[in-house]
Amino acid sequence: MNRMIRMSLILFSIFIIAGCGEASQEKVTKDLEETLTELESYQTQATMDMFTGETTQNYQIDLAYQADNYYRVFMHNQEDEEGSQIILKNDEGVFVLTPALNKSFRFQSDWPSNASQPYLYHSLVSDVLNDEQAEFAVIDDYYVFTTETNYQQNQALPTQEVYFDQKTLTPYLVKIYDPDHNVVVEVTFEPFELGAEFEADYFEVDANLTSSLLSLPVSSMEEQANQADFSIRYPSVTLASELVDTSEFDLEDGRRVVLTYEGENDFTIVQEVKTTEMAAFRQPEWSMGSPAHIGANVGAMTDHSLSWSENGIDYYLASDSLTDDEMIQVAQSIAIEIEK
Repeated sequence: MNRMIRMSLILFSIFIIAGCGEASQEKVTKDLEETLTELESYQTQATMDMFTGETTQNYQIDLAYQADNYYRVFMHNQEDEEGSQIILKNDEGVFVLTPALNKSFRFQSDWPSNASQPYLYHSLVSDVLNDEQAEFAVIDDYYVFTTETNYQQNQALPTQEVYFDQKTLTPYLVKIYDPDHNVVVEVTFEPFELGAEFEADYFEVDANLTSSLLSLPVSSMEEQANQADFSIRYPSVTLASELVDTSEFDLEDGRRVVLTYEGENDFTIVQEVKTTEMAAFRQPEWSMGSPAHIGANVGAMTDHSLSWSENGIDYYLASDSLTDDEMIQVAQSIAIEIEK
């Protein structure tokens, strides 16, 4: 009898140990949802690598969040410091700031909840919660979810793997795949500082734009303001259309180039550089569109146009026939294409 009792206790202990040691997808998903619901604030840094053809573009991202719904995303590339951008969300709306160009746009947008954002904690968890077919695995010290993405403006990135730290449930690594299961984007996070505290104006436009402007070297600002000459850049993706006209115009304060493409999809690309000196501060311009990523640059997307800035040059792409996804493809091919 005592032997039977001992065997029962051993089997019961094994059952308990096995049950505790194996995390279930349902349990982890529920814990992720609860963690996000209780989250007051965080601050972290991330590295985003974008593998485009034979090149790799590397970006550093400083991230900050404060409940409810305040975001600050500072994106910068060491090879193009003047092209650094800040995405802000506060009670007044969504803003995209390019301090070196003294540009700021204000959007009436539900960003970041309207689409997947590979560098935002809330977005990654939402992708897990919204995908009923999400796959789950435990790899080393991480819970790994494979989910569908929701890139409304880029359908060429359908799936992702998200690694969450088992102890903190914060993201550690994100891999985004193309339809052929090649890694196109990889985001690696440093440890999160949960419960971070911020200055009162940390998420305000004025504080971010003016402080960033003042931190730039004077030589860099003058270089941006005096780019009278620039090489015309052409897209490598033209979607069965051909360049039929190139028009160049001298402006009072710069130069403009208009490229016209015709074929299966007609579109126009405008490239413009200004030479006027920048004012100390300008109020944000209203944009009727939504923030859109062109690589790591953030532009404005409307129903028939896409605008953004890179290396001191303003770009504008317009088309009545291209989809949002196709406009992103053309724009990204300009961003990585050298002079023709």
